[in-house]
Amino acid sequence: MARDRGLEDLIRGDLPEGLGLTEKAMFGGLAWLLNGHLVLGARGDGMLARLGDSAWALALADVVPMISRGRVMPGWVRAGPAAYGEDAARARLIEAALAFAASLPPKP
Repeated sequence: MARDRGLEDLIRGDLPEGLGLTEKAMFGGLAWLLNGHLVLGARGDGMLARLGDSAWALALADVVPMISRGRVMPGWVRAGPAAYGEDAARARLIEAALAFAASLPPKP
């Protein structure tokens, strides 16, 4: 899977400073982690977001369940260009993903 450096820059520009997020190359793209938990990803096929409850996000245009190895990943979505290209939708997905990750206990 090819990286999407434009998407990576969009996400990076939307992330608040001072949260202690880390960036890591994963899944053929770039991922962001909070307290050791995977939060967001940018790949050639879209923006990945870990939301926990993803029902509201699936109602957005160009947002679908994340599928890995043929299996739906509960709580995760993949946003395509029509979703992540819209500033308000991208910001809402990022904010929700960060809030969900912050609710989890830190990994040791």
